[in-house]
Amino acid sequence: MSNADAQQVATESEAQRAYRLDREHVFHSWSAQDTLDPMVITKSEGSYVWDGEGKKYLDFSSQLVNTNIGHQHPRVIAAIQEQAARLCTIAPQYANDARSEAARLIAERTPGDLNRVFFTNGGADANEHAVRMARLVTGRHKVLTTYRSYHGGTTTAVNMTGDPRRWASDYGTTGTLHFWGPFLYRSAFHSRTQEEECARALEHLEQVITFEGPDTVAAVVLESIPGTAGVMVPPPGYMQGVRELCDRFGVMMIADEVMTGFGRTGSWFAIGETGVVPDLLTFAKGVNSGYVPLGGVAISREIAAYFGKRSYPGGLTYSGHPLATAAAVATINTMEDEGIVANAARLGEEVFGPGLRVIADRHPSVGEVRGTGAMWALELVSDPATREPLAPYGGTSPAMAELTAFLKGEGMLPFTNFNRIHVVPPLNIQDADAAEGLRMIDAALDIADRYVTA
Repeated sequence: MSNADAQQVATESEAQRAYRLDREHVFHSWSAQDTLDPMVITKSEGSYVWDGEGKKYLDFSSQLVNTNIGHQHPRVIAAIQEQAARLCTIAPQYANDARSEAARLIAERTPGDLNRVFFTNGGADANEHAVRMARLVTGRHKVLTTYRSYHGGTTTAVNMTGDPRRWASDYGTTGTLHFWGPFLYRSAFHSRTQEEECARALEHLEQVITFEGPDTVAAVVLESIPGTAGVMVPPPGYMQGVRELCDRFGVMMIADEVMTGFGRTGSWFAIGETGVVPDLLTFAKGVNSGYVPLGGVAISREIAAYFGKRSYPGGLTYSGHPLATAAAVATINTMEDEGIVANAARLGEEVFGPGLRVIADRHPSVGEVRGTGAMWALELVSDPATREPLAPYGGTSPAMAELTAFLKGEGMLPFTNFNRIHVVPPLNIQDADAAEGLRMIDAALDIADRYVTA
């Protein structure tokens, strides 16, 4: 290092040092490394974060839709500190109170008889293990998932994924196949009503299972509400229809609740509101608001019994890590005590739903508003009549880039994907902060409106 370089390093701030070392040494996910200019985050609290220059941002993304309980909740921080002082880590073959209690609290909230929990490090490996269990129990290999879905970045999970992140890793060797799920606004079935969309989507899935060969299909894996793909709430009856098809053909039904679980949709698990009990349910993110990495699979009695006398061929060094599960215990108990799940439902009914519909009425660039609880999306279009998206599938556009930059300039961390703005803040966001976020989006849509061609 030259004297000039040494002098520069000696005078740089902590934020400048963090940025420099990031650019020198950190390899980022889903990115072309040379194009990155990452924001340095120095602190967070509640629904806000601060950058390296001290600017405050409203986190309308919950980071990656995982800080359901908000940033730096004192009860969760205290639980992690107390657990670290007592037992930082222990191998998964031993029992410990944090893991046992977390499993009990999760099992109490999952639908039906999903009373056994296999802990993982996150959502991707939760889906990997759920599929492995389904394949072992059924003796079949194929797994069916929808287009417009995301299930994780590991090998099986990314091949289950229906969005463009799969393409670079898809060699057609993982036994994963895709079908069209219901999405009336961009229907693959030329439907005119939700009832038609539901019936035709179920007929399509039945045909896919039939033509693939029912005896070769191990599982159908569905996000209970597709998240990153666009917050498409399934029409009434769809999940019940999938359950019936799975039962008829002896196929396992796996509910991916990685994003929707733990209050995001206004209930503990979105599929629970349908009355449907899947064979396996995967979770992560909101289970402890991402404070320490944690995911898992909730397992039915039948599948748990299958492995009663035979070994399950899978495991993880950090399965049910004490710090992660202590954070989960504190998160779930705090959400219960503070009524955070009910608050998410209220936000959807009283704040986000009505507020976003008013905004949509003012802006021709908004093709559709969709969502529930604290999980919403604005579908942006350049032509309301043809529904031409404001950015292409799998890409961005000058309109979306300008809109996103505006929101950041206003002091928001937004969640945008392709041609959509998602509204996914912490579930305990204050009403005034939620209203301020909607005001920012309303202003940003003036930019989108300029790109409307019709």
